[in-house]
Parts: sequence; structure tokens; C-alpha cells
Amino acid sequence: MNHSSDEQWLDWVKRIQALAQNGLTYSENAFDIERYEELRAISVDMLAFATGMKREQLALTFASDKGYATPKVGIRGVVFQDDRILMIKEKQDQAWALPGGWADVGISPSEVAVKEIWEESGFKVKPKRLLAVLDKKKHEHPPDIYHIYDLFIACEIIGGEAAVGPETSDVGFFAEDALPPLSVQRNTERQIKMMFEFLKQPDKPVVLD
Repeated sequence: MNHSSDEQWLDWVKRIQALAQNGLTYSENAFDIERYEELRAISVDMLAFATGMKREQLALTFASDKGYATPKVGIRGVVFQDDRILMIKEKQDQAWALPGGWADVGISPSEVAVKEIWEESGFKVKPKRLLAVLDKKKHEHPPDIYHIYDLFIACEIIGGEAAVGPETSDVGFFAEDALPPLSVQRNTERQIKMMFEFLKQPDKPVVLD
């Protein structure tokens, strides 16, 4: 299969898994529950085949996800200094990304952005505004077993200094025409350039999708 058909196939599998999870959440009939469990098992087999991941690992991942199936939410902090954007180098793939991570239970999106920027870059910031809410499957990211929305939040430096964290190996500021190799699992070149549009147009409305 080519890249486009791989993504479509993976999207179908994720939708099957979500239907199975929703059915298991709300069904009370034993026959229906058995059918939804079988449907989830089929989706796990398909994902294992498509991704090369271990079936047991995928089964545990999906079995631990309870309640109505919803997309996961990632948070990215957007910080500029002297017309350059703050980025961190990820230890995992040795490529560069905006500071960020998964949304945390119990704290707001802006609080997550502040926390992630501090932990990954060493800078203390205050949140300013929401810039974009993007569906990762509509952008040039590699296929993922999850459906993910990313929130991009503008922040302003109020203290601290560049310092790496447990998951980062470098910190830097980059001009729009001198971007480093990007961690495309986390952010794409088009998304980074979109953030520079907000620098040039402070009143630019929030971008959706």
C-alpha cells in the first residue's frame, strides 16, 4: 500500500476500535458485549499487522482506555524572541519540535503549555492566546494509532534561561528561513511557518483544523 492508502486503512481501523469501545461502554446485553469484544480484537489484529507493533501491547493499550472514545489532545507552546521561534531537540528522535506534550488531567491547556516549556526548555512563560487547533490527520504527520488534536498556545518569556530537560538534548531559537530538522511526528514545517504568520499578524484569527 502507498502512504495515502496506509493512512486511510489506519483511519478505518481506528474508527472500528472506537465503535467497539463505545459499544462496550454502553451495552448491557451479553451477546452485544461479546460481539464488541470480538470487534475490538479484530481491530487490534489489524493494527498489529499495519504497524508491526506487538499485538499484546496494543490489546493492553486499548483495553485500558475506558468510556466513550475521544481523540487525544496534545499541547504545543509557541514562544518568540527577536523574531525567532523557540524549539527543543527531542532525545527520542534527535529532531526539533515546539515544546509540548499530552494534555494532563487536572490542569488547563495553558497550564500544560507553561509546564512543558519550563520542563523542556528552562524558560518561565505566561500564556497569551490560543493560536490554532489542528487535527493531526489533516496535516503531514506520519500515521499514528491515535486520533490527535494539537492545541498551539502563544506564550511570553518572563524568566529562566535555556536548559535541557529529561526528554530534551538541546534548546534553541530559529528564524523562519533557518529551521532545523523537524520531528514531524510532533510538528510539520507548514505548522511552524503558520506560527510565524501569527508573529507577523498579531490579530490573525485562530486557525481550526
